[in-house]
Amino acid sequence: MSICYLGLPPFITKEHCRSRMPISASERLSLCLRYLATGETQQSLSFSFRIGRATVSRIVRETCHAIWEDLQGEYLRVPQTAEEWQKIGSGFETEWNFLNCLGGLYRKHICMECPKNGGSAYYNYKNFHSIVLLAVCDAKYCFTLGNVGSYGRENDAAILSESAFGKLFDSGPSGLCLPSPRLVGNSRLPYVLIAIGDEVFPLKPWLMKPYPGRNLDEPHRVYNYRLSRAKRTIENTYGILSARWRIFRVPIRANVETVELITKAAICLHNYLQLTDNAFYVSSGFVDSENADGSLSPGDWRAIVQYDESGMVSLGHVGGNRYTLEASNSRNDFKEYFNKRNLIVFDDQMIDQRIVNLFTRGSHHRNLS
Repeated sequence: MSICYLGLPPFITKEHCRSRMPISASERLSLCLRYLATGETQQSLSFSFRIGRATVSRIVRETCHAIWEDLQGEYLRVPQTAEEWQKIGSGFETEWNFLNCLGGLYRKHICMECPKNGGSAYYNYKNFHSIVLLAVCDAKYCFTLGNVGSYGRENDAAILSESAFGKLFDSGPSGLCLPSPRLVGNSRLPYVLIAIGDEVFPLKPWLMKPYPGRNLDEPHRVYNYRLSRAKRTIENTYGILSARWRIFRVPIRANVETVELITKAAICLHNYLQLTDNAFYVSSGFVDSENADGSLSPGDWRAIVQYDESGMVSLGHVGGNRYTLEASNSRNDFKEYFNKRNLIVFDDQMIDQRIVNLFTRGSHHRNLS
């Protein structure tokens, strides 16, 4: 990674003084990247770089802030026009056969040590302290929207409704310059997000989730299958983030503000490397793929995080989720679209009850937690 390309020196370069030479910008960046990529303790980095423990902490905090300020405007930029949103939708339609999809949505709990005077605000029902990362990704495993820092004890539906992008989606297409619903047959299909976790988020006109239950008829199973395929994007995006940035595989020892900065910096670095150095950052076979018979071939990231992932955790269902008639109609319209044989050819073998139940039960989520 080129420090000159990133444009970080103005943010992290310190002035010279008479008594000693300042720590160079390149060494500050190297220390911070090593901390994020390896998950080493700050005390260990203090010995390795021969820098004081308090200085290491300050360098990590300042450099993460600089990375966020420098990269988020270009690599974590919210689409500003309907054409930019449609480009994301075209990616999902091409790669995952899901029409009008603007991203996959999920949340992860970033495990941290008990914050000073934190009380029970960050203490979740799985009995550890955390902040919540609620994020949306595109079809290329890049984050597009994010909300970092919610209390660990809050339920997911409340976090979504209180997030900036959740409020904008609720306010209607004009809030985010979303494209107008697309006329398909006799129905107008809206542009939507898709959510992992069947019971985590509520069904909304702009947020699709599977039909519940196991003994479903074929139209419902076809819809659930298509949704399950597209949902792999956000699952793999979080998997790549956790596998490449090992700071998320251990509880983070820092105050809440620093944990938020670490998370924001890692997201920006993930997008930067995914868009500029993809061949090395995500090698062949690193993410999940689909075999010819429709079965899932697990990506290499699953083996990396299978046994030692404890810093980024998925939690189960918290709270009830009701939905409106409009939301139900939107889901039904997508179901009807996916079941039109002249629009999509679907191999009956791919909706074998065993495969569909695998996704419906969410057993593939267990590899994340």
